[in-house]
Formats: sequence, structure tokens, C-alpha cells
Amino acid sequence: MNKNKKLWLIYGMLFFATATWGSAFLAGKVAVKDFEPATVAFLRFLGAAILLFPLMWLMEKNRKKPTLKDYGLFAVLGLTGIAIYNICFFMATKHAPVIKSSLFIASNPVLIVLLSGLFLKETITKNHMIGMVIALTGVTFIITDGHLLSLFQYGFETIDFVLLGAVISWALYSVVGKVVLKKYSAVESTTYAVAFGTIFLFPFAYVETSWHDVQTASVSTWIAISHMSIFVTVVSFIMYYYGIKEVGAAKASIFINVMPLSAVLMATFFLGETFTLAQGIGAAFVLTGVYIGTNTKLFRRKLQAA
Repeated sequence: MNKNKKLWLIYGMLFFATATWGSAFLAGKVAVKDFEPATVAFLRFLGAAILLFPLMWLMEKNRKKPTLKDYGLFAVLGLTGIAIYNICFFMATKHAPVIKSSLFIASNPVLIVLLSGLFLKETITKNHMIGMVIALTGVTFIITDGHLLSLFQYGFETIDFVLLGAVISWALYSVVGKVVLKKYSAVESTTYAVAFGTIFLFPFAYVETSWHDVQTASVSTWIAISHMSIFVTVVSFIMYYYGIKEVGAAKASIFINVMPLSAVLMATFFLGETFTLAQGIGAAFVLTGVYIGTNTKLFRRKLQAA
């Protein structure tokens, strides 16, 4: 496979992964009807861990034995991207307005790009910045349905600390993940991160959930949790980590803007919500921003042609 074809395959995987994450908004809303946020997160990643370990043993025959330092990095990944992020995410799903929570999550690429430049010394190009601004503009259009002034309707609330925690923890997860991927594959990194995250989540789930809650949970809740375990976690996390390894955390993070777009489309399809003109304009902005942000030679070509 030539370099260009491989690159487009990686971009396709990142697009699929982040689009699948959009379904977590819908699945999360279903699951938190029967369980508290930390329990939903624990059950999601417990299911993922049960699937990931056999997958890792099957796919990675020549696995490296992690050192104590490696386990420390895996623990950081589990604490940030699995435990803290998901507790914050499901709390926001339950208590925060969709406009506010979606916009906070959509700001992730900005922080990831800044941290990648600061700690990983990744080059932050003009394309990164322009693409990110255009995509974030599109996300704002989608979330507010074109009514940009609605952003100012919400004052500062306690839940904002939770949302800020989600953004910071995911940015740290992406940046530390890039360090881990220098030594371990996407499957290994995801498996160990999920394992540590599940361990960190267990005490919260144990305290807030009874065996009666587990027995009386609806079928739709278990389907939602299974979907998040298999597709949103196992499949998508591996694809996202592989993308970070191949193109860098800064460039991969631009695709996070696809998540709210997919959430809106899924809500239209599955919940019967209306897809508006403003959302269509926002979708065009998101796709344009992702294209510009990942096509590093775009402006160089134009300058050469001029």
C-alpha cells in the first residue's frame, strides 16, 4: 500500500472512531436511567476489558513485558481517559444541558494541540489552526442550531467544573498515549489503559450500586452498555490510538469535531429529531475543517501555484 492510500485509510479509521463516539451521547442517556454515571462507566469498561485481553493475546504474540514505569503510564491513561473522563462525561449526560456539554467536549482538540506542541514537540502548522477553528465553528452551528446567542444563556454552574475535568482528562490521555505508543501497539495500550480504568472505577460503582439495581436494569440499558463496550470502546479506541501513533495527537484530535456531528445525525435518525439547515451548514464546516487540518500541503500547493 502506498503512502497516500495508507494515510487516507488512517483518516478513515479516525473518522469512523470519532463518529462512533457520537453514539455514546445517545447510549449514555439510556444507561443513566438505571445506573449512576460511575457505574455506567465501570460496566462499559469491564465489558471492554473482557473482550480486549483475549484480543491482545491473539493479535500480539510477541508482547513486551511492561516495566514499573510503563505500568505507571498505563495507570495515568486509565485514570485520565477511562475513569475521570467517563465519570465526568456521564455526569454531564445526566445533569448538563446538551449545548453546554457538547461545546465543552468539542473544545478538546484545542487543548490537545497546545499540549502536543508543548510536551511532545509536535509541529503545530497553519493548517492545524485554521482547520480547528473552522471545524469548531461548524460544531457551534450544529449544537446551537444556528442560534449562536444561545451560548450566553447559560451562566457558570457547578457542572462546569465537571465538564472542564472531562476536557482536561481527555487531552492528557491523548498526549500521554502518544508517549506509550512509542513502545506499545494500539491494542496493548488500549487494553492496559482500560484495565487500570476499570479498577479505578470499581470502588465508585460498588458504593453507588446494589445487586438489586443490576437485576432490575432494563434490556435497553444493557444493550446501550454493550454497544459502548464493543463499538465505542474496543473498536473505536484501538482505531483512535492507531491514528495517534501514525499521524500524531494534534492531527488526530481534529477528528473529535466529527463526534457532535454524528451525535446530531444519530439523534435525527433514531430519535426522530429534525435535521435543520443550520446543522447542515455546521456539518459542511466540520468536514471542511477536518480536510484542511489534515491536508498539510494544501496551502503550500496554492502558494507554489501562485
